[in-house]
Amino acid sequence: MDYVEAAEARAMGGMRLALTVGVPGPWSEAAKAIYHVKNIPYTPVAQYGGQANEDLVTWTGIANAPVAVFENEAPREKWIDILMQAERLKPEPRLLPQDPSDRARVIGLSNEICGEWGFGWCRRMMMLPPDPIEEEGTWKTLQERYGFSPEPYDQAPRRAAEILNLLTQVLEEQGTKGSKYFVGGELTALDIYWACFSQLLEPMAADKNPMNDMMRGVYTADDPAINAAKSPLLMKHRDHIYDAHLKLPLDF
Repeated sequence: MDYVEAAEARAMGGMRLALTVGVPGPWSEAAKAIYHVKNIPYTPVAQYGGQANEDLVTWTGIANAPVAVFENEAPREKWIDILMQAERLKPEPRLLPQDPSDRARVIGLSNEICGEWGFGWCRRMMMLPPDPIEEEGTWKTLQERYGFSPEPYDQAPRRAAEILNLLTQVLEEQGTKGSKYFVGGELTALDIYWACFSQLLEPMAADKNPMNDMMRGVYTADDPAINAAKSPLLMKHRDHIYDAHLKLPLDF
């Protein structure tokens, strides 16, 4: 990925997307995948994990990634805001169904993956050190940035497993209707979110996801409850979405 620094990107036009350098963060990968499907060109902007990112903060008010800035519009950092902006900028192909009931189902289940206390949020909590960090540094910054506390840390595996079981149930129901997708018979944002966030369960092989060994170990789930909820159907769905709709190998 050829990154532009935030200070330079600020003066550019079009879509600029701040992404964590060298890390396939699922929120970032999902934004990239949405832009890929919709053919929205963007300039990758460097964000450095666990660092202050002063120039990015000066420009957007946000230290994390992803951050999407289109022309002079306000920065978007939340998954739903990035998705809704993309739907407005490029209405086709649709990633949110036109039917209100299906649309609500896509957004609701996507929140179970991307939102607070969703699968990604829980897995990220599990990646942090289990005890509060006192010394200044990357881990302390990340704990403070993501609201670490012992209670959600202890509850995160069970919550993540519940979501995996729910997603498997949905795919099983869809399979009886002859569909390979979570909602309806076509690709939606929900399919993209699961494909990207599944890296926090079982990363794809190195030829598809060239993350380093340390990061691969961190991303791989190693909890009995989560492992019990990991179904082949979820992995099969992930592989289908990448093979049919997205771009490999990952570039970060």
